[in-house]
Amino acid sequence: MQLPEQPVAGQPDTTIRRNADQIMAAVDEALLARQVTSHRDETPLPAVGATPPVAQPGTPPMSQWATDASGVLKAVSVASLPIGGALWLVGQVDPWALGIIFGSPAVAALALARLIAKIKDANQNAPQPVVQNYYGTVHHDERTVTSTTRGVIANNRNQLPN
Repeated sequence: MQLPEQPVAGQPDTTIRRNADQIMAAVDEALLARQVTSHRDETPLPAVGATPPVAQPGTPPMSQWATDASGVLKAVSVASLPIGGALWLVGQVDPWALGIIFGSPAVAALALARLIAKIKDANQNAPQPVVQNYYGTVHHDERTVTSTTRGVIANNRNQLPN
């Protein structure tokens, strides 16, 4: 028969010791379980990657003048389609003569487009009109005030017309 454990004088109770060991084991387990959850990569990024650039939709970036010129060129090229069709249909006529006859409107259209662009630039460089917007009641006084100043100490006598 085994007797229940009796605490020995000066020695800790075994149940207290067992509970303390369990608490210490839980604390150690919690400290081991705590791991780093983030990482900062300090390596510099490459200046040029392996992926080739992708063409973006829309008009490619260029100056306003280049955009306007490309629009004029597109319009002239569309206008030249009927000329090419006429040359193809009329194969018996001298192509140089047809080119001169049908090409002159395209040259005139190009000159006219250039003239319009110059006029537009001149209008944009002109000073813009001053526009003033007033909200509410406005009283505009157009009276002229005449003034006479005489003497060493100025004494103004303003006279308003009736």
